[in-house]
Amino acid sequence: MQKTGLSELNAVVAVATHRSFRRASAELGMSPSALSHAIATLEQRMGLRLFHRTTRSVALSEAGEQFLARVQPALREISAAMEAANDFRDTPSGQLRINASEAAAMMVLAPMVLSFMRRYPDMQVDIVTEGRFVDIVAQGFDAGIRSADSVPEDMIAVPCTPPLRFATVASPAYVAAHGRPHTPADLAAHGCIRTRFASGGIYKWDFAKDGKRISIDAHGPLTLDNHHLMLEAALHGMGVAWISEFEAAPQVAAGRLVHLLQDWSPAFPGQCLYYPGHRHVPAGLRAFIGMVREAMREGDNSGVAS
Repeated sequence: MQKTGLSELNAVVAVATHRSFRRASAELGMSPSALSHAIATLEQRMGLRLFHRTTRSVALSEAGEQFLARVQPALREISAAMEAANDFRDTPSGQLRINASEAAAMMVLAPMVLSFMRRYPDMQVDIVTEGRFVDIVAQGFDAGIRSADSVPEDMIAVPCTPPLRFATVASPAYVAAHGRPHTPADLAAHGCIRTRFASGGIYKWDFAKDGKRISIDAHGPLTLDNHHLMLEAALHGMGVAWISEFEAAPQVAAGRLVHLLQDWSPAFPGQCLYYPGHRHVPAGLRAFIGMVREAMREGDNSGVAS
């Protein structure tokens, strides 16, 4: 029998993890057709079917589940051994996979990720942005970046931005036509651009002043699930938006948006880099953690958020 290589075994793990040839192929950096051919070739060589496939789904067969149960721990050991050997290099190499919300990725990309890549040219960074919260261990990520209050309790968290604030904003044309709200209650008379969670729920807008906190369920004709779209809608005068100051600040500075209810803007926990503490920390991740801590100490990301 022809020997099976690590690439084929990693392909099985990726397809089993994602339950999708398309998503698995994106992780592995190959086309879905090439991945499907590799799996089919392995199944033919072994004389059994590892996956049940339909046009809409992919699922492990009973034989595939047993095969994966034996192979996956062995691949983890091999990966850990390679990472341990990487510790002896002068500079780390390999791939660093990070899962993050889109906003979090934007906040750390320029001040940290790009600096990290310049400092460690042998490293490759793969950032996957998505609104939904995922299990970074099960999905094969080295680390995640989310708001501090969203980090799972069993993870080690390293702050990578200062506390954040949200800004209530609208275009000058909208304010001229509809007036300026002076309290959060005044927003009931305005068209608000609402934001939907990946889970389907709607954001509530939080405000605070003089120790008093208010949470309102904003109402309006437009609901979006992307902060870039919210910003674009606000710029076009479609209503009042509640977005992070990080995203709003350039537009406010340019006069394209007006910052409303500034004295009602409370601080929220900042973004954190997090990773599992019970596993060997790869050399590349250790180097990135060191850069994050260095940047936070020196205030290199002071322009990232306020």
